[in-house]
Amino acid sequence: MTFKAEYIWIDGTEPTAKLRSKTKIMPGSPSSDVSELPVWGFDGSSTNQAEGHASDRVLKPVFTCPDPIRGGDDVLVLCEVFHIDMTPHESNTRAGLRPLAERFAGQEPIFGIEQEYTFFDGHRPLGFPEGGFPAAQGGYYCGVGADEIFGRDIVEKHLDNCLKAGLGISGINAEVMPGQWEFQVGPLAPLEVSDQLWIARWLLYRTAEDFNVSATLDPKPVKGDWNGAGAHTNFSTRAMREGYDAIITACESLGEGSKPMDHVKHYGAGIDDRLTGLHETAPWNEYSYGVSNRGASVRIPWQVEQDRKGYIEDRRPNANVDPYVVTRLIVDTCCAALEKAGQA
Repeated sequence: MTFKAEYIWIDGTEPTAKLRSKTKIMPGSPSSDVSELPVWGFDGSSTNQAEGHASDRVLKPVFTCPDPIRGGDDVLVLCEVFHIDMTPHESNTRAGLRPLAERFAGQEPIFGIEQEYTFFDGHRPLGFPEGGFPAAQGGYYCGVGADEIFGRDIVEKHLDNCLKAGLGISGINAEVMPGQWEFQVGPLAPLEVSDQLWIARWLLYRTAEDFNVSATLDPKPVKGDWNGAGAHTNFSTRAMREGYDAIITACESLGEGSKPMDHVKHYGAGIDDRLTGLHETAPWNEYSYGVSNRGASVRIPWQVEQDRKGYIEDRRPNANVDPYVVTRLIVDTCCAALEKAGQA
């Protein structure tokens, strides 16, 4: 008896990493304990993670779930990349999140990430006519009907695949531009939300592949008067879920000193193309926060102000942001500030 394990990892492509995967045939039945899955290797010279004269790199399983594409006992296996001496590879951003997640675990930080993306049919967004443009933005967001919605069959299949995989998907919706959609992962702890977002991205690409359509996380897939694509990152700690003072402390901490630029420069390639101050964004080089303000860097939802507790939404991360990086930065900044203020 055997099963298929699809080993998935994040490569070293810059400025935006790509997902890679390959299949390992395993004896017996799969275990839910990821530590029982063996390490494996790959050619790092073909993934921008090594040079040809010393190309072996190591895949260490860190998260596993059922494979909804193949079904049966087959599994998906997310891996970290290591050198052969078992030190984390430079492209392994998960390794940087692990100690921060452990250090601040007592504050119970959780995230919900809103992943926007755009379907492409060849060189044009799905729903864009050949050699032209569709009607202006307005009716596409959360729309219905064949004249405004494009790719719903793929979206529904992707949602089903994520749910069959056991991922913490909390919703989907059509976005502002034709062919543009969003799914949400969380609320989950930093490592969990990041692992599951990477698997959900892999499933998005793999599902769309069966429809001969590509999905892109390009933050500005069409230049001009069209919305970009983000990964709005919702965040809270136990103290924020219990009181409003901690909400303000977190918002203030993200704007202190060099923090705005320290974050933005790691919030995804092409950030200045998307964060222009238009299309529901704040300028990339200015920091602001406000209640119910989608033109601010960080939004406090209206019900959070009303309830005097809850969460905040960092609206700056691009669709192509590395979730390990964005969660690490927010945890490091906000949790440290809350700790210093005695609000942990």
